[in-house]
Amino acid sequence: MSGFEFGPIGVPFRPRALLISIGALILLLVLVVAGIAAGSATIGPADVVRTLLGGGTHAQHLIVVELRLPRVLTGVLVGLCLGIAGALTQTFTRNPLATPDIIGVTAGASAGAVGAIVLGGGTYAVTGLLLGSGIPAAAIAGALIASAVTYGLGWRNGVESYRLILVGIGVGSVLTAFTSYLLVRAQIIEATQATAWLVGSLNGTTWDGVRPLLIVTAVAGPLAVACSAPLAIAQLGDETATGVGLGVQRHRLLVIALTVVLTGSSVAAAGPIGFVAFVVPQIAVRIAAASRPPIVLSGLLGGCLVVGADLAARTVFPWVVPVGLLTTVVGAPYLIWLLIRHRREFIS
Repeated sequence: MSGFEFGPIGVPFRPRALLISIGALILLLVLVVAGIAAGSATIGPADVVRTLLGGGTHAQHLIVVELRLPRVLTGVLVGLCLGIAGALTQTFTRNPLATPDIIGVTAGASAGAVGAIVLGGGTYAVTGLLLGSGIPAAAIAGALIASAVTYGLGWRNGVESYRLILVGIGVGSVLTAFTSYLLVRAQIIEATQATAWLVGSLNGTTWDGVRPLLIVTAVAGPLAVACSAPLAIAQLGDETATGVGLGVQRHRLLVIALTVVLTGSSVAAAGPIGFVAFVVPQIAVRIAAASRPPIVLSGLLGGCLVVGADLAARTVFPWVVPVGLLTTVVGAPYLIWLLIRHRREFIS
């Protein structure tokens, strides 16, 4: 197999994965244009492209750039973050069931963000205990705590993937109960706000929410791609990877940290949009005929799924449906199928 070398890092060249990634990028751009064009005010795709390139009327610029672009761009970035986070988690655990949704990271981020909403009186900037850091920092902190607890409780002379999943399910259940407790104790306004946010939706997104998510994606995305080669080595097993000079535990902690940051940021921006991190890496594996989830392709497919689901939620149904409900409808049957397929491994 041919490839490229960047110093000590070798990147294999897979024409099939590259071509499919280009196709996924084109599909994502088409969905972005369609998502911006869809709405109560009719704007054609040609007008959308013209406005994005700096043309168009003042009214079109207001609708396209100020009102609709933040929503669609948030969907793209959330999908990218969740797709990459899912690919990282499934690869380093070598298990298709291990995703931020399943091992408690998403539940931790949700608990942190709901706590920020409740303690902050329903505002985006939270004062007092959170020192004004706001919902994004609270979500990342919650995800970090959840992942640390899951990793710590799942450690038995190493981390076995199915033990990690079972511990993560337990941790996620406890955090979900804690979130419910916060909702019960909150004032009616904050509880309503948090409940609507927990469904997972792109409604009401603005440029203030896009910018921090864009920064996180720009920093964590390349780092995740840089982890691709070490992840391939780690697939050979801890002893073999250590024998060729890879710091297994250090690299594993880096992957977990990236997963936490990506998941926490996406949850803070749009709420817990379920099953994206679970489904798209497996789709990427199958259409690319790869042995493990391709990171770039998983991110692009994640963006396609979130933007496409949001577009369907706004156009197919007579009322606005939260995007998280549609992704759950897609992902839940697939989870059941995987659980049935791997039930013997759980029993053993």
